[in-house]
Amino acid sequence: MKRRNFLARLGAGITLTTVETAAQKKSSELIKPRKLQPGAMVGLITPATPTTDPDRLAMADRALKFFGFKVKVGKNVGRRAGYFGSAPEERLDDLHAMFRDSDVDAVFALRGGYGAQHLLDRIDYDLIRRNPKVLLGYSDITALHLAINKHAGLVTFHGPNMLSEFTPYSQEHFRRALFESKPLGLLANPPETNQIRPKHPVRTIRPGTATAPIIGGNLTLISTLMGTPYEIDCRGKILLIEDIGEEPYRIDRMLTQLLLAGKFKDAIGIVVGECVDCGPSDFKPSLGSNFSLGEVLDAMLKPLTVPVFYGLTFGHTDDQLTLPLGVMATMDADKGTLEIKESAFAV
Repeated sequence: MKRRNFLARLGAGITLTTVETAAQKKSSELIKPRKLQPGAMVGLITPATPTTDPDRLAMADRALKFFGFKVKVGKNVGRRAGYFGSAPEERLDDLHAMFRDSDVDAVFALRGGYGAQHLLDRIDYDLIRRNPKVLLGYSDITALHLAINKHAGLVTFHGPNMLSEFTPYSQEHFRRALFESKPLGLLANPPETNQIRPKHPVRTIRPGTATAPIIGGNLTLISTLMGTPYEIDCRGKILLIEDIGEEPYRIDRMLTQLLLAGKFKDAIGIVVGECVDCGPSDFKPSLGSNFSLGEVLDAMLKPLTVPVFYGLTFGHTDDQLTLPLGVMATMDADKGTLEIKESAFAV
């Protein structure tokens, strides 16, 4: 009997246990970068929205030097052409130059915003495959994560851009994720000081555990890339999704798209990150009702037969995890945790 049919017959009360999949076996075939050391050279790029404010550029430089990095700034960083920092070809040149440069150990995004998807059909994926390096960013950088994971097979890192807040929690997990070769192990939200009104509440939507490679990022970008050669492959994987500033009805629309495309049927677990400012706006008479984010998540994800939980701190939140995409992990929807079980780095 096929596993999916078996799960469906078990009904709504199921607790999903760890199941080995073909994708799990294939995870060992991933290309992995080398871990970073203090003094490593970071190539700073803006593949999406520009940042031309010199004070914000100085803020990014301060963050990199705080962690002990040397910095090589892309030649198009700080430029503005129209409503982008530069033409797609110029932003692409910076990406390629950093992967080509043997002095550069990692490639970090200055910020997200909009426009990284313009690069996807022009990227030299063979170049990236031949020169594996840490690629770090989130939000619009999800487009690069999905495309490079799919077409170059490289483990990339969903974590702070260089204009992120970098709270002590974010700093700790940034260091662990990029400077230590051992698997990250158990990840959970920051300790709460108020157990009655936690700052980062976690809620189980579907109970259970699952073990598989992790994939995902920003929900809007995942939705945007559907129907393209860069769309997300959820087969036998744990899907991570998060967003910011999207009203619940728009979250519903994007989740429905993934549902109709069979992505939830393919995944064996779903972790929804903390979605900041995703509540309904002021009531508009043209809408029959303004549903909450929680109501939308329950309506869309509770009928599934895989474990699901909401609230892990990755993505658009000040307290931010750095997650290696593509490696094996175990999610526990009852405890609201994610355990990274595989090293993200080459030996």
